[in-house]
Amino acid sequence: MKRLVELGFLVCLAASAAAQPKAHQKLSVVESAAQLGSGQFVWEPEAASAGPVSLVIDLTKQTVVVYRDGVPIAASSISSGGKGRETPIGEFTILQKEVMHRSRTYDDAPMPYMQRLTEKGVAMHAGHLPGYAASHGCIRLPAAFAKLLYGVTDLGTPVIVTDAEQKQKAAEYQAAKEDVAQRLASLHADAERALAESDRAMAVHEEALRQHDARVAKYKSEVASK
Repeated sequence: MKRLVELGFLVCLAASAAAQPKAHQKLSVVESAAQLGSGQFVWEPEAASAGPVSLVIDLTKQTVVVYRDGVPIAASSISSGGKGRETPIGEFTILQKEVMHRSRTYDDAPMPYMQRLTEKGVAMHAGHLPGYAASHGCIRLPAAFAKLLYGVTDLGTPVIVTDAEQKQKAAEYQAAKEDVAQRLASLHADAERALAESDRAMAVHEEALRQHDARVAKYKSEVASK
């Protein structure tokens, strides 16, 4: 009886443990990046204490992920160039840094913690984040994040700007080109096979004519000899 009571107690404990919610697991920087709201960011420099810094900006997701020695250490929401003033995609490096820069193009507009990427003035800087692409081409960042980022980058720090939608369209275009090329190659191969079959048929026909002519000539020779 005592054993049955102990067994029942253990079963109750197991059921109770199963019913308890699992401990909250901390999201990685990349996982957090996928869930950031406008103006939000995550900063975990302890993930990698040393090594070169690099940035990857995704215009489709409107996020930036910061890597140190290849390890994600931070991520933030952004606001990139709006329609008609899209932020250029490609591989860039930080060309200039200035804690408080003012735009010479847009009415002396403030660009705190400016980090310039192109000769034409496209830069990362603190600014308003409405939740969508809305800048004149720059990459706006939350003010606190812009300050932190400014402290870990250097002139020459690589920045990759990507666009998943454009990459997808490019991939689809490339796939379509390859499909057309394969179809053309298949048609060319079919034409080559048909031409080869035609050549073989012509050779057979010519051989049949030759043999026919030979038989006719032999017959005429035999008739003439009689």
